[in-house]
Amino acid sequence: MNDIKERRLTLQERKRYNRQMLIQGWGETGQLKLRNARVTVAGSGGLGNPASLYLAAAGVGRITLIDNDCYELSNLNRQILSCEQDIGRPKVDAAKEKLCALNSTIQVNTQNKTIKADNVDALIKDSDVVIDAMDNWATRYILNKACIDNRIPLVHAGIQGLSGQITTIIPGKGPCLQCLIPKPPPEVRPFPVLGATAGLFATLQVMEAIKLILGTGETLVGRLFLLSGEDMTCNIVRISRSLDCPACGKLK
Repeated sequence: MNDIKERRLTLQERKRYNRQMLIQGWGETGQLKLRNARVTVAGSGGLGNPASLYLAAAGVGRITLIDNDCYELSNLNRQILSCEQDIGRPKVDAAKEKLCALNSTIQVNTQNKTIKADNVDALIKDSDVVIDAMDNWATRYILNKACIDNRIPLVHAGIQGLSGQITTIIPGKGPCLQCLIPKPPPEVRPFPVLGATAGLFATLQVMEAIKLILGTGETLVGRLFLLSGEDMTCNIVRISRSLDCPACGKLK
């Protein structure tokens, strides 16, 4: 996934990332993989804000943000890269500003666009991992299909209220999003959400993305992790690939 060549971390990078580099199996080699990684965050809202924040904090070298909305007052309970002064600004512009202030050594690219079937391939090309931080199923299906066609891992999460779900999709190695949910569920607007729910599942998405980049640990491929914050119960459901899936059924 990454070509670390003969590059070495700088002294400042060693100091910045020291605590995570102490994790078994990480070290300088793992940190170099992160520095050379390219992660696309599709959506810069409740999930996308904290996800991109922790990707930047971890030292992911190139982060691309895709979103065409501007911040509104109602976003501020969960979209933590915004503040009152950002209301009316494009989300990707305000988010990039905060991410670069946190970590000036990374590259943040922005796409102030809506993901569509005719532009999605260009938007996610060259990504090592894509984070699904969308809030509607029509766009999620487009993103899912594009990641399958381009053989790019996709980390999906969905939230509502105090509950959420997360799974990881590796094309050809397990079920895709449309295997899990063949038809889009009814869209309810606005849907309830607590900021902490978004933060929790976004950080889990980052954990999955980092494991994919480092090639370590066990990801949620073929498994759906569900958590209800109402009573703090969680469950992991095994999910299988559907040979009739219109998105990945013919993939070998």
